[in-house]
Amino acid sequence: MSLSLTELLANAATEAGCSQPQQCRQTLEEAAARHGSLVEALLDANIVDEDLFFEKLGRAVNLNFVPDEQIEAGDALHNRFPAKLALRHRLYPSHLSGADLTLLTYDPFNLDAKQAVGHEVRKRVTWGLATRRRILEALHMGYGVGAENFEELLEGRDGDGGHDDLKQETTVLDEADEEATVMNFVNQIFREALKERATDIHVEPLERDLRIRYRIDGKLQEVPVPPNMRLLQASLISRLKIMAHLDIAERRLPQDGRINLELDGDPIDVRVATIPSVNGESVSLRLLTRQKFDFEKLGVDGNTATTISKLLAAPNGIILVTGPTGSGKSTTLYTFLRQLNTKERRIVTIEDPVENKLDGVVQIAVKPEINLTFAAGLRSILRGDPNVVMVGEMRDLETTEIAIRAALTGHLVFSTLHTNDAVGGISRLLDMGIEPFLISSSVRAFQAQRLVRTLCPHCKQPSKLEAGYLAGIGFPLEHIDKLKRPEGCRQCRGTGFTGRLAIMEICLMTTALAEKINSRAAMSEIKTQAIVDGMVPMRQYGFQKAIQGVTTVEEVMLVTASSD
Repeated sequence: MSLSLTELLANAATEAGCSQPQQCRQTLEEAAARHGSLVEALLDANIVDEDLFFEKLGRAVNLNFVPDEQIEAGDALHNRFPAKLALRHRLYPSHLSGADLTLLTYDPFNLDAKQAVGHEVRKRVTWGLATRRRILEALHMGYGVGAENFEELLEGRDGDGGHDDLKQETTVLDEADEEATVMNFVNQIFREALKERATDIHVEPLERDLRIRYRIDGKLQEVPVPPNMRLLQASLISRLKIMAHLDIAERRLPQDGRINLELDGDPIDVRVATIPSVNGESVSLRLLTRQKFDFEKLGVDGNTATTISKLLAAPNGIILVTGPTGSGKSTTLYTFLRQLNTKERRIVTIEDPVENKLDGVVQIAVKPEINLTFAAGLRSILRGDPNVVMVGEMRDLETTEIAIRAALTGHLVFSTLHTNDAVGGISRLLDMGIEPFLISSSVRAFQAQRLVRTLCPHCKQPSKLEAGYLAGIGFPLEHIDKLKRPEGCRQCRGTGFTGRLAIMEICLMTTALAEKINSRAAMSEIKTQAIVDGMVPMRQYGFQKAIQGVTTVEEVMLVTASSD
């Protein structure tokens, strides 16, 4: 039987245009020998076009093939079909009418699935075929993340979902089983977040539900979750707090912690913050994956990379990266440190908190409760003979004065400021009380930046913005035909964007600019001088990325509106 099944699948793959028929047959034979799923093995080998393959297979086994676009994930799948059965056997309930149920599968030879359905479902079942890709997407959208584990936890519980009933939760699972199931549920949340390239996970209790949201490419997106998620609130939040070594009995005060875990072989650091709310504790998780820090990842163009490299080659001085929260300042600073991290240099940082660990770099986390502040830590660092120093943020006059003295005595110092543009860094230091001559003699450059979403390369289309609008915002009209717009496809989850890059402006401390600062010229004069000396305004830098088809004019305008 296995041989005939192998031949059947091999023939369907060949008819679907399999480019490597010998590898196809070998893959099927190996899967049959280990008694695994032949269909899964063929799809995992990635040597067939799913749509064509299942269309041909459907004809061979006399099952209706349903194209991806005809499958819409419903909002009430739990009422149609048990989540545990659907997710365990990858079955999608596409239609329910009275006593008739239509189930879609991508493995019509899975006898365990058919036996389980026959045993547990009291309806007339019609089977159909669909691609594995679309079935998995539809199951995720319809049942929610971790639905299979969630149903295990709910066995034997009261499904009311009211707040008072949470204190009386009972379960047929013993304590060890429940802990393991909750852990699997949490791991699934992390796994899905990493798959979607999320940077943050927010677990937020609502009045009668529990909401989970991922921040993807800077935008919050709600995650489909099983119904009655509120029942899992106490277990889920307690599990996260235990993993972060927080006090699970303390629910009235905010807490901060960190989780170090390994998921599917990849190490992940997670920064955890809990906030008490009227509906219960909210948990924010910042995912700090071990990423590669380089100019290419930042999206820096050739001229800007050359300018930055010259700044990093300086033996001393301050380089300040400015921008609002979430503009990628920390990533830029880590990229600088990675470029300088050699055996000949001693690099020491003081951060709040340490977001990414760098081998060969001494990193200190501030702890105000024991008086380890930026200023106190910086004093200690300078007594430790560093070549390069990074201060997470210049928040006060004392820290800034110590950093300036460090720069003037032969150290290369990096830090950040919260300002709208590069020239705003000068104004911020003056407002702190720093003398103009100290700014002009210690600071080598102010770099302002923002993050813009990058267009999905699979679906971006030519843009048709009006020339009048583009002229009004200063866009060079000779490049109007090069602009692109987002379309949305399966690869980008319909958003039209995948990933982000930095757009920036760098204000170099030139002799002319130093004279303007020392004479306390108006900020408008200083900005004009910076442009004369070669600074490319952030918006114009962004327009160049739009001309290259990397992002859109709208994205650039969205993040640079405050820097005018």
